Amino acid sequence: MAADGGSSSLQLPCVFSPKSRQYLALCAQDGRLRIWNTDSKTLHQEYVPSAHLSATCTCIAWGPGRTAKEGPQRKKRKSEAVQVEEKADLLAMGTAAGNVLIYSTAKGALHCTLDGGHSGGVNCVQWHPEDSLLYSGSDDTNIVEWDLQAGKMRSKWKADRAAVTSLCVSPDGKLLLSAGQIIKMWDLDSKEVYRKFTGHSTAVTTLRFATTRPPDSNGLYFLSGAAHDRLLSVWQVREDGKDKNSVVSFTLTDGPQHIDLIASNSKEEAVRMAVVCRDGQLHLFEHFLNGPCKKPLSPSCTVQMSDTKESPMPVPLLAAALGADARTVLLAYGNHLQPVMERAEINTAERHVCLTRDVQTSLSLSMETTVSKVKTPIVNAKSRVLVPGLPGHQAPVKGTSVGSEKRKKDTDTKEMSIAERLGEIDLSTASMEKGAPKGTASLQTDNFAVLLVQGLESSDANILNKVFQTRKEMVIKKTVARLPLPAVLPLVEELTKRLQGHPFMAVLMVRWLKAVLLHHTSYLASLPDLVTQLGVLYHMIESRVKMFRKLTKLHGKLYLLITQVATSDSSNTVPDVEHTAKLVYEEESSDEDEASGDEGLPDEDSDHWEEEAEAMEETVGGDEEEQADEDDEDSDSTKASKANGEEEDMEHENESEEE
Repeated sequence: MAADGGSSSLQLPCVFSPKSRQYLALCAQDGRLRIWNTDSKTLHQEYVPSAHLSATCTCIAWGPGRTAKEGPQRKKRKSEAVQVEEKADLLAMGTAAGNVLIYSTAKGALHCTLDGGHSGGVNCVQWHPEDSLLYSGSDDTNIVEWDLQAGKMRSKWKADRAAVTSLCVSPDGKLLLSAGQIIKMWDLDSKEVYRKFTGHSTAVTTLRFATTRPPDSNGLYFLSGAAHDRLLSVWQVREDGKDKNSVVSFTLTDGPQHIDLIASNSKEEAVRMAVVCRDGQLHLFEHFLNGPCKKPLSPSCTVQMSDTKESPMPVPLLAAALGADARTVLLAYGNHLQPVMERAEINTAERHVCLTRDVQTSLSLSMETTVSKVKTPIVNAKSRVLVPGLPGHQAPVKGTSVGSEKRKKDTDTKEMSIAERLGEIDLSTASMEKGAPKGTASLQTDNFAVLLVQGLESSDANILNKVFQTRKEMVIKKTVARLPLPAVLPLVEELTKRLQGHPFMAVLMVRWLKAVLLHHTSYLASLPDLVTQLGVLYHMIESRVKMFRKLTKLHGKLYLLITQVATSDSSNTVPDVEHTAKLVYEEESSDEDEASGDEGLPDEDSDHWEEEAEAMEETVGGDEEEQADEDDEDSDSTKASKANGEEEDMEHENESEEE
């Protein structure tokens, strides 16, 4: 049977030990390697790499379990191999820094470090089934062959134009499969390409040999799985070289996360396979590989897990291993920090099986029985702990106090609830407004990123509403930038749903969508079924933009009308000019003018004068007009501009005429 899990995965690495399946090795979000005993369901060992924060573990592969007879191949651990007849010992870990760490479970310590071979992060490690050799593939597009006895690099060659994402050695140790942009089969003796296979549009994450037959018999088959690809492809290595397309396909509900396979030794023996998908479901397959099959094959049985609450929530499966019996499956489920292991009897006669488990009870029991040598240090309240996974992620660490110790006893090992996290975000927002330090801003964006991922995974509307309500552009950009790639597509789908709602909500959602497109365009463009997944969003934007030109034209016309109406109104409301003089200046007049002025003052005879003047109007009309013109000239010479003054002058002149 092929060694478990040498392939790279976007998920956290989680691998059962070969043959006996006694141990489960996994690396969690904190960068530590934990090895669990599947029989006692307790933590067996825990190892913290020195650079676990800067160089997280990207892939794990168990070395092939050997009996004591094969001890001389590794003389150093002959005495250790005697203790257990067939015990998995060495474990290879590839890191993001480009090193390969070899950990010994027998010693409980690091066996050796293989470095200097890669300039990029290691994506996959794979052991040779017989010789003490190890193969690693990296982002630098190279494959390195390591000699473990010497503890150094044996050979190195360029495998592809793109990063090498997966490796697999054939059961006889003569061929090596590698995957970058295309799948290549190498002859390990000459290090030359034996065959090439093309068919995946995304990064290949899984390569496994399905049969143990030699390649010249047309009976050698292998399977491949890629990220975001819901099909596992099976390829036949033919003698005539006409093996361009896959011969069989297995349908999945999501991309493959963990595969356990029992290879076929002859045509009469079926290949048995257990595939855990990224959505947490387990699919069991059984198929006789004998030439091509046109239709994709559905799983013979699908297993899901849920908790025992009133409204059951799904419990994700992490890994599965097939037992000798067709019905027995070893399951690991829950979270990576505290997985639950169980040997379950599956009724394979049913197409769909749902197992209900009380995860909290199982967790508390296994934690009580756990024996760990790791001591938790007392951390000062001002300290910050860096956690790998999200780039630049900072986890709040609180110093222990008397009250918190009591709480610890009460709550035991419970994690912080969603409500508490939301409360912390409210507090951090308030402190930001009052002028809190810059560290609070990064903490807030980290909380937003973690909450957003949790809300998308659990489809919790309350969490999503809380996150989406933010209006700060910087917070939105940083939150989207910190999102892990698998969460990008669910975020876009959620934004699409919300954009179809109320226009007020659409304004907020457009900001998030803009940030996603700015940060993750290259990732979205690499998805094979992007058109179907973003079709709804595209059509919705098209329908809304269709009216935009007409609306802008209407806006322009209305703007012209409004400005014209406003100008006409303003012209009508111009105030009348006041014709009365603000200031009157009179020169000093001559003695005659003064006398006439005195005579011209209104007195008791003035009314009588007006009656006489009316009576005399007909006889002396012409003389009056001439006299009035002359008097007007006189009044101009005196520069009196007031109407009252002119009337007084005229009264005076009429009186003088009368006299």
